[in-house]
Amino acid sequence: MTTQALRNRYVSDSVATAPPSRLLVMLYDRLVLDLMIAGQSLEQGDRLTASGRIQHAQEIIMELRATLDTSAWSGGPGLAALYSFLITELVQANVTGDRAKVESVQSFAEQLRDAWREAAAQVIGAGP
Repeated sequence: MTTQALRNRYVSDSVATAPPSRLLVMLYDRLVLDLMIAGQSLEQGDRLTASGRIQHAQEIIMELRATLDTSAWSGGPGLAALYSFLITELVQANVTGDRAKVESVQSFAEQLRDAWREAAAQVIGAGP
């Protein structure tokens, strides 16, 4: 088995066995990574790579939005609106090659990731 095949299997197993709170943090980690690479690619003039990463980031945010139960807590509708705003910003960034918009969305994503990571740690710490 090749190193890449072993890595793919490890990632697949990690996702399959992760609790929901960890999966959410993993999605945010990937979102931040995509946005970081997109920003670097725009800085280097590589619009093709940037576009692919921005589109993947949009897909992640759309999935986060689609799975959000806005009735579960009072902040749900606000988070849904934020997700919609971030998608709009990324569409504009992709069309115009605006690195500042990508970096702005990345900043939001990092803050959200850190908040969910902290919440997940509290849930795990309060477990049985």
